[in-house]
Amino acid sequence: MYQYSLHERLRKLCQKQQIGYEGSDLLFYTRLSANAAAIHELYTGLYSNHLMADALFEKLLLTLIDNHKRRSQTLRQRDETKAAAGHWFLSNELAGMSLYVDRFAGSLQGMQEKLDYCKELGINLLHLMPVFESPEGESDGGYAVSDFRKVASRFGSLIDLQQLQQQMQEAGMYLMLDIVLNHTSQQHIWAQKARKGDPVYQEYFYMYPDRSIPDSFDAAMPEIFPETAPGNFTWNDQAKKWIMTVFHQYQWDLNYTNPAVLIDMLDNILFYANLGVDILRIDAPAFIWKVAGTTCQNLPQAHQILQLIKQCVAVAAPGMALLGEAIVAPSEIMKYFGTGNRIGQECDFAYHATQMALQWDALATGDTRVMLAAQPQLLQKPPGCSWITYTRCHDDIGLGYDDSMIAAAGFDPYEHRKFLKQYYSGEAEGSVASGALFSVNPKTQDARISGSLASLCGLEKAVTSDEINLAIRKILLMQAQSFFIGGLPMLFYGDELGYTNDYSYLTDPGKSYDNRWMHRPLINWSKNERRHEALRTEALVFQATQKLIRLRKQFPQFADKGNISWLRPHNIHVAGFIRHGDRPLYCLFNYGNKTSYLTWYAFKEQETIPVKLYDHWEGKKYMVGADYEYLLIPPYGFCLLEVMDNTLLTPQ
Repeated sequence: MYQYSLHERLRKLCQKQQIGYEGSDLLFYTRLSANAAAIHELYTGLYSNHLMADALFEKLLLTLIDNHKRRSQTLRQRDETKAAAGHWFLSNELAGMSLYVDRFAGSLQGMQEKLDYCKELGINLLHLMPVFESPEGESDGGYAVSDFRKVASRFGSLIDLQQLQQQMQEAGMYLMLDIVLNHTSQQHIWAQKARKGDPVYQEYFYMYPDRSIPDSFDAAMPEIFPETAPGNFTWNDQAKKWIMTVFHQYQWDLNYTNPAVLIDMLDNILFYANLGVDILRIDAPAFIWKVAGTTCQNLPQAHQILQLIKQCVAVAAPGMALLGEAIVAPSEIMKYFGTGNRIGQECDFAYHATQMALQWDALATGDTRVMLAAQPQLLQKPPGCSWITYTRCHDDIGLGYDDSMIAAAGFDPYEHRKFLKQYYSGEAEGSVASGALFSVNPKTQDARISGSLASLCGLEKAVTSDEINLAIRKILLMQAQSFFIGGLPMLFYGDELGYTNDYSYLTDPGKSYDNRWMHRPLINWSKNERRHEALRTEALVFQATQKLIRLRKQFPQFADKGNISWLRPHNIHVAGFIRHGDRPLYCLFNYGNKTSYLTWYAFKEQETIPVKLYDHWEGKKYMVGADYEYLLIPPYGFCLLEVMDNTLLTPQ
């Protein structure tokens, strides 16, 4: 929408900052003009009552201009290439891996040496867990950032990161990094100044001289880590104030009701963009706006901030996609893609956390009905946005799907969740899982689950060859569904070789209190070399994972273009969906511990009926049989069935 006064202001600012009207400058000015009204509307919706709102809005515009000027010609050209591709991140040719640099390769220089390993596997996108400076011992795995622009010395230097990015770019690989929007380390320069009484920087945090306001917040705010970090405020003796610390006492929550905070953090976001980041993972966005008397999670203003950031990134660094790390209920997660007239204009990605948890549900129970009950809600994701699909990540596994989904499958929600916790902590009768409960709430008995993919699938306890093979089948079943369901698949490092729990964290005082470190392994590269030794567990898992990635890249049907529909249930152990295209692909997954029988009638409920099918996983051909005949799927097996040429019949 054209607004004369606003656009005149833009023109004069750009002219003063020597933004020209040709080449990439013209493209920038065009994007700025096109998005200016939305940026202004979102900004004033948040800050119209702030005394410095207008002056700080000009600072926001200058931040966009300055970061455009700093953006290299190489990255500007990359922006144009991505724009021409149109939603480049929906491609089936992307496959990612999330890792801790130090635990995977030792350093950023070491990462350069491991790129060939990633390419051998088929990975072309790397999510490097936080690499920016955080205090030793009070780092929260790197999420307590003390300097957003200085690489922690244990990883190397900023130059090392830039060299790695350049090497990845030359190899056709993509880079994903984190930014922690919700909080800083108490050692960040802003926190240091606030602690010393600087009134400017005390406005960057939630700081109060007595308990009256903190108590009003605490009345409605849940505790994130009730075992290890109870409460939401911490007394600081130097500042003589209570400080909001929702996650850990050493992480101070930023106060986004102050527009100066937003602008400084936006500058950091664009700094990362100009490093060549392709996907920026925004950590804990659900928490970034606080209002006393609410849970301080998923508030409308948090979405407005994300939408504002998205509009600004679209102007200054349009080739960078945004991932919102909001691990929330299914009804809430959809809002992080945008709602109303801004649908599809918030985060480009969200974690498919509900689907991930539903797969763990099905694996424990052998029953897919809860998973299927959730799909109508999950299919509401808007076009042009995508999921990060995964079986596990660095974090715990939460059972964050609705009780109504459990009830719809005929289970009692409380007893069902209780069973899952007992199963994955190894306490349930017959469980082969080696996991642990994380962050148990003594009041509600709510808890999440820690453990590596392989250990939760039974590989750690497996002794006989049959037990080992069954555990491997479970690992591949879980990975296969996350690879083919739609989205960008993200392996967690070590899972590609079947790493089991790493208990060395228990001897480290900085980690021993947090059992999530059991599934954050320290990579043993001698073990990784076993991927070349026939019949080794590492080789079996690695080569099968290679094949999954290769199949994903082979079929454009796996691009996330909304071309998925779920099969009606004919066997409670089997979940199945179709990826549509010129030649549809039937993807079927048996979560049962016995061979499952699926009636061929399941293939005859579509608009067209296949006659011949080819399973790209097992290399078998099938003729679709009579309704009373069955496709047999082995225990924890899956099929990738392509409809063969000229075999579709239209139902009479």
